[in-house]
Parts: sequence; C-alpha cells; structure tokens
Amino acid sequence: ALATGSLPSTGGHRPQILATIDHRGLFPQDSSDPQSGQASRSGQPALFDRPRQAGGTGSFTFTGPVPAATLRTLACDADIIPVVLGGEGQVLDIGQASRIFPPQIRKAITARDKGCAFPGCTMPAPWCEAHHIQHWSRGGPTSTANGTLLCSHHHHLIHKEDWHIQVQAGVPWFIPPPHTDPHRKPRRNHYFQI
Repeated sequence: ALATGSLPSTGGHRPQILATIDHRGLFPQDSSDPQSGQASRSGQPALFDRPRQAGGTGSFTFTGPVPAATLRTLACDADIIPVVLGGEGQVLDIGQASRIFPPQIRKAITARDKGCAFPGCTMPAPWCEAHHIQHWSRGGPTSTANGTLLCSHHHHLIHKEDWHIQVQAGVPWFIPPPHTDPHRKPRRNHYFQI
C-alpha cells in the first residue's frame, strides 16, 4: 500500500471519536458574543476577548463524562456530526460533518507554517493540529488565512489562556496575555520561519 500511495497522507482526516454534549455546552454564549456587536474592554472586537469559561460536561462513548472544555478543544480540529435526539434519547436525525480543515487546506497551512507556529516550538507539522484563529463556533471560516498549525500543548494553551493570533505577510504572530507580557508584544516562531 505504501508503494501505491494508497495510505493517507500526513495532515489528512483526523481520528474520529463519538461524544455527546448539549449544544449549549459545546458552543456556550457569553457577553462577548461577536454577533451582539459588543467590543471588548481592549477595544478589539469581542471575538478576541478573553476565552470562554463555561462549564458543563459531555461524554465519550465507553469512557463516560468529560469536561465540556475538553470536548471544545478536541472539536477545534475534528469532524462534528450533529445528532438530533428526541425526548426519550432516540436519534431523530443525523447531519453531516462540519468545520474540519480539508486535506488541501491542511497541506497549504503545513507548507506555510512547517510545524507548530507557536513562538519557540520545534514540533514538526505531522504532529500538529490545525487551529481556527477566529473560532469556527464564532463565525471563523475554515481557510488557510484563518488556520495555523499548533502542537497539542500549544493548542490547549491557546484555548485556555488569552493568546491572540494574527497572520501578517503569511506568518502567524502571537500576542501574549497580559499576565505573560503586560505590553503584549507580538511574537512569532523563528525556528520554522527565518
């Protein structure tokens, strides 16, 4: 199979898991909802305001409860297939996958970033996940311009803390949270980008 090229290419489809979570737990609404038209305290669009801290739980098949925050992080680079359940838990409808980075976009992001784009990280592209810079759940497109490669550690860090990412001239720049750098000086990865 290797000689014929029939194996999946690096950066192809992500592994699939079966998880259940209430829609409000996966996509919690807060006061910084960009559709409300409000701006953050920093004057930036509310989209870039602090990360959501909503609680809640979901569940993995065979393993039981999992924090909603864990499912939101996994869902950032995963197929999501909505399932509509009736009052008794019966499946009423199953939708199509959405919000994934298709292989051609992942390959374009890989060609641009070459590995984890986080400043100082040396994790190679095959071990990275694609991240929506403007979160998909908040209207961010699945595109090369709105995606960046992050290793699992830095992907979790971005979701957990108040880091912002901006792509300028094809290079992802990372703006640290105030507790890391009070001046919030933008940084970039110099290992993969000269």
